[in-house]
Amino acid sequence: MNQYSFPLFQALLEHHRKDPVSFHVPGHKYGRVFPEEGMDFYQSILRIDATELSGLDDLHAPEGPIEEAQKLLSLLYGSRESYFLVNGTTSGNMAMILAACCDGDLVLVQRNCHKSILHALRIANARPIFISPEFNDIFNVAAGITAENIEEVLKIHPNPKALILTYPNYYGEGKDIDRIIELCHRHGIAVLVDQAHGAHFVLGEPFPKCAVAAGADVVVQSAHKTLPAMTMGSYLHFKSDIIDKSRLRFYLQMFQSSSPSYPIMASLDLARHYAASYSSEELERLVSVLNSLKSDINNIDGVRVLEHDHIDPLKITIRSTRGVPGYILQEGLEKQRIFAELADPYNVLFVAPLSSDTLTRQYEKVLKGIRKGIKDIRKEHKISSIHTSWISETAGLEISFKQMEVLERKELLIEESAGMIAAESIIPYPPGIPLFLQGERITEERISILKSYQALGARFHGGECLSENKIKVFKET
Repeated sequence: MNQYSFPLFQALLEHHRKDPVSFHVPGHKYGRVFPEEGMDFYQSILRIDATELSGLDDLHAPEGPIEEAQKLLSLLYGSRESYFLVNGTTSGNMAMILAACCDGDLVLVQRNCHKSILHALRIANARPIFISPEFNDIFNVAAGITAENIEEVLKIHPNPKALILTYPNYYGEGKDIDRIIELCHRHGIAVLVDQAHGAHFVLGEPFPKCAVAAGADVVVQSAHKTLPAMTMGSYLHFKSDIIDKSRLRFYLQMFQSSSPSYPIMASLDLARHYAASYSSEELERLVSVLNSLKSDINNIDGVRVLEHDHIDPLKITIRSTRGVPGYILQEGLEKQRIFAELADPYNVLFVAPLSSDTLTRQYEKVLKGIRKGIKDIRKEHKISSIHTSWISETAGLEISFKQMEVLERKELLIEESAGMIAAESIIPYPPGIPLFLQGERITEERISILKSYQALGARFHGGECLSENKIKVFKET
């Protein structure tokens, strides 16, 4: 098969050249019916916004260009089968967990997981055991788990159905994937990997190893995060002797739209082509520009780039050397039109492009924006210490998902909630990793962390009454 082709995108171009008359959905009729205010921006993409027509295939029963495009994707990543996702990595996470887990199954879960993992566990009514990750004290963020962590957990909780990993973390740290997968497979445990931030790992070193190459059973990747695909475009890769492929296909249909976006699917086809065509010479140029940029940022007074082993070079984490919180630093940069991926209490995270040319064109603007953004931050924005770390622990939920459906709830002041069972998940977003899990017992430590985030103006998903300094808990009998 020819990795330099793009069968789905080509099929859409050929359809457009026919100058088709649309008596089918969608209602914009290839952009001919559209508000004038948005016409200039939308018209070109609407020309290929089609539906399941002759020659354009069907995502849920592919036998034409979509099937060919997915086979090319599988060949590139080395999976048995690969699938386009149009509802984001969230839909892939849901599908892989429902395919692997049934009612009451014991599942090991990396604690700093995305909220979509928790939603899938609840739908499956699985019994999660949460493994706290190691703490990266350079970045002051949760990192990953190790094979040693899992070995210790298996002594207490033998025979889990699956392990759910987040690899890499949001900041690009990824390690120990080979040892973890080998250990789990030795025990007959399926390994499910949310590799949302690592679709580009297929390019090889110096990026961390791709979980597909390491032998994971199912891997889900947000192609749109680092490859040139449209938002919501993701990949799912299957490579398992443990999980039933027919169950996975069923849940992919359940959690994805029956009207998939052809522009998103075509962008996934083109993103695969981009990765397959990416040369070693371009990778060398990119790494060189990235290293120069990091060095030049380090020469700016008031800010530094954080370094650590096993970090994706596309992720650039910067921190104030004057104690300025990450959220305030982010605001200063945005005033200079430099928009970062996220901020946390300490850091600001940049996600660099894979294109060395793009990065080079933006180079001086980025440095100028950082210098000006740092200079304009008022001195009173300063903190000496923030509580964001936690004691490593492994624990399950205090009550089952089914019990959560029937127990009564009440609101308590946050300061009075220690020892109670949380009736809602509270998730700083981004990065979307839960601070409080519904069904988990609240600790003084996590209350302290929540207070730190609130004081710095963090945004949250969940926590409907946080503005009143309250949290919802379950009434215990």
